[in-house]
Amino acid sequence: MPNADYCVFVVVDGEFGSRLSELVQGGPVWIIDSPANRTAAQRIWTEHPEYSELDGVTVFRPVDGYSREDALIYELGTIDLHHGAHAANPPYTVIEVLGTPVSKRIKTELSQFGFNEFRGTAAGFRAVRPMPGIG
Repeated sequence: MPNADYCVFVVVDGEFGSRLSELVQGGPVWIIDSPANRTAAQRIWTEHPEYSELDGVTVFRPVDGYSREDALIYELGTIDLHHGAHAANPPYTVIEVLGTPVSKRIKTELSQFGFNEFRGTAAGFRAVRPMPGIG
């Protein structure tokens, strides 16, 4: 039985800010760029220079006019590139999204990365996939 699942957090709430320091203790976080979120991310980068992209905070810029759902979908390929089978061993098997609920469109997009279990949470949703095959 493998150890804990490798979870990547994705925050599309521009006002998440101060809650980031607690969240990053649970795994790598991709957070949408906003004044509040960037300030919190910069504080973590200063306090924890040992964090890498695999266990720290990555700030991503939303495309103007994009909804939270759009911002998430737009970033999925890059997240998979950094935390998927070609970059991490083991690759991530859980993605927890904060700031938007799961929708049919999001499920369709995540299914392209092998995610097949979805559960709503108080702040968004959690998606799980089996361990991707390598090779």
